[in-house]
Amino acid sequence: MIYRTLGKTNKQVSVIGLGTWQFGGEWGIDYTQSMVDDIMEESERCGITLVDTAECYGDHLSEKFIGDYFSRNGRERWFLATKFGHKFHDFLSRTDVFQADKVVEQLDLSLRALKTDYIDLYQFHSGPDDAFRNDKLWTLLDKQISAGKIRHLGCSLNKTTQIQAEEASQYGIEVIQILYNRLDRSAEQRHLPAAIKDNLGVLARVPLASGLLSGKYNLKSTFPDNDVRSKQSANQLKEQLVEVEKIRNEEVPSGVPMSQWAMAWCLDQPGVTAVIPGCKNPEQVRMNAEAADLLKE
Repeated sequence: MIYRTLGKTNKQVSVIGLGTWQFGGEWGIDYTQSMVDDIMEESERCGITLVDTAECYGDHLSEKFIGDYFSRNGRERWFLATKFGHKFHDFLSRTDVFQADKVVEQLDLSLRALKTDYIDLYQFHSGPDDAFRNDKLWTLLDKQISAGKIRHLGCSLNKTTQIQAEEASQYGIEVIQILYNRLDRSAEQRHLPAAIKDNLGVLARVPLASGLLSGKYNLKSTFPDNDVRSKQSANQLKEQLVEVEKIRNEEVPSGVPMSQWAMAWCLDQPGVTAVIPGCKNPEQVRMNAEAADLLKE
């Protein structure tokens, strides 16, 4: 495994992280604690130290699975990132909860679920511009840092807002999380130059384009109803899969698994600190971790 400094936090994290949206049950599998334990244990064996979750991956369900693992195995070697801002109701059903007092309630619920007394990175979770531009929210979160509940602040940015990395750093943000992969390179203009200038840590989420760059899918692929990918239009999915085939044939070296190539591609781009792919089982954890072997550094 390779480790990099996560921007202004000055913390070393593994370049391959562990994304855990799938633990909340929206990626076609209903997880058990035993299944999560196997994934977490394999992550440790592979040298992964960065785990990313959120309060709305299930109703704190992903956090509860991780917290139970921590309670039996310790969390000292992990850099723990979670998020706030969305109340989970049902499959792909959430409401925004960015009011300052409500966020503190969410923080306490996350700490309880994670069975820990502090969170390394607490992230504003892809909310609207007006919710982000709320001084009261950041003042209250600064107080949580002073209280020892939070170590660092981050922001998960999406494509529907005007907020960019340069503005985020003005609110004390030290790490940004962006959607970035070989199929979607828009962050190269919107976020990465400012992140480099302001020394922000950059976490690239969905580096495998929701699995489309995993090498497992082709133009005939379909997804079950309880899988978030089934909500895309058929035309959009087809266009993406056509592009995936082109990338597979023209860019991926012979003998290199496409998933590993896709993560290494992200990590070789200027400004990117780590990628946080999801995984469904320990075998995928190992495959993800081996992508570090392909890096140029």
